[in-house]
Amino acid sequence: MNDTKQIEALKSLADAAKERSRPGKRVFVASVRVSPGAYLVVSSVLTFSAGLLLRSEQDGWALLAIVVAWTLLPALALTDKIAFDGKSLVRRGVMPFLLQLVSGRRQQLSVAEVERVDTNAVRTLRRGGRVHYRYRSQITGRGTGFVFASGGRRYRKMVQRLFPLIHDDKIDLRTRELRDYLCDPKSINRDLDWLKLAPSDVLDNATAEIKLGGKREHREHVEEQSDAHGISPSDVERAILLRELGNKLRIAGRLREAGEAFRRALNVLPRDGRLIYDFARLLRSQASARGDARLLSRARAALRLSAMRADEDAALLSLIGEGFLECNEASRAERSFQRAIELEPRTFRARLGLADVALRNGKLAHVIHQYRDAAHETSEKALVRYARREADYYLSLNDDDDYLSAELSRINWLQTLTRVRRLAARVTNASTLVALIGTYADQEIAGIGWALASSSLVAWLSSLLAGRLLSARRKPRPID
Repeated sequence: MNDTKQIEALKSLADAAKERSRPGKRVFVASVRVSPGAYLVVSSVLTFSAGLLLRSEQDGWALLAIVVAWTLLPALALTDKIAFDGKSLVRRGVMPFLLQLVSGRRQQLSVAEVERVDTNAVRTLRRGGRVHYRYRSQITGRGTGFVFASGGRRYRKMVQRLFPLIHDDKIDLRTRELRDYLCDPKSINRDLDWLKLAPSDVLDNATAEIKLGGKREHREHVEEQSDAHGISPSDVERAILLRELGNKLRIAGRLREAGEAFRRALNVLPRDGRLIYDFARLLRSQASARGDARLLSRARAALRLSAMRADEDAALLSLIGEGFLECNEASRAERSFQRAIELEPRTFRARLGLADVALRNGKLAHVIHQYRDAAHETSEKALVRYARREADYYLSLNDDDDYLSAELSRINWLQTLTRVRRLAARVTNASTLVALIGTYADQEIAGIGWALASSSLVAWLSSLLAGRLLSARRKPRPID
């Protein structure tokens, strides 16, 4: 992790600790708005209801629904925030306060109780060599979950203040990358100027190919020349800075500039396993953005090469194994995890990786074994609790055929409900459009459109609520 970011995080936490020592005052070092999905759902339903009320000539109720949908709910969404005070996450705002009054429980989670942090990336726009990513982070522990999405300075500040304090074994690959490389775009531009990297308009006309390996004779010739001339410490330092810049550019979605940074770094350190691994991550991002199977194949080849050059770095081998899993190469992932455990038996991530591989292969007994071993190989109470809970869950699946059948049925229903929800959303939008056009063309068409839209909206809401109910695992029945 970047030392500068660590220092900044520690300073912020020190300041917060001083403020907390003052009686009656709680200071938050970072806050971010809650994802407004639930508010948007309610607002959309109220807006649709207002249209039906207007059609029924109930103008007063329609006006009230519009005011609530477009005035009250946005105000509630703006006040609904997740705040971090250096020790724990807490949800603040009008709606959380009302929910606390009803349930008697405040939504709060300390850093020590965090069990998992998972981050998903969604491409929202692609222009030239740049891709706009939207990140969605989910933090869970003790039956409590927090979800927040990227959208500016507040998200970056939350990532920089919170993620460095969470144990490395609790976070997934993308969360780890955000923790280490997410930064302000202005600082990236300063690094680009300082390292004299070519601007994006120049790179648009340049080839994007970066060769790794090649023919054995050519590769040995290049390595002999590199050894003969030697690499100065300043060149190595510059290559390390280019590697860090390449990762920052990749996280920011500037994939073409990231490729140029990695190309220059690889020219200096062509045998560095961690550098090759980071380059493989870039190739996978490019393959996903372009839908290019050839780039995905190159990403897999780069991962294989990084595994060969990882030497005895158990942590890197665990990361490489997770990269193989993302590329659907379970057998190679298993070999990387096994090597990591041979080098460092107390490798929690590698144990979880082997459990994932065993689950993909349908070997429940191996899954249980790996989770139990993982629980013994860590001193973090939250990780022990998480691993034991997973082991108990898969043990119930393995020992109780009825419970296994019920869980498989639940998962199948969830998948069916997801498809129904997507179809119902499309039908609702199309029917609403037909109803609006029919209002000016033919009232019979408008009536059919409103009726179809109402039915599909009910189906969408029903599938949404049913999906929420079925998302939680069922508890196994007690043995008589």
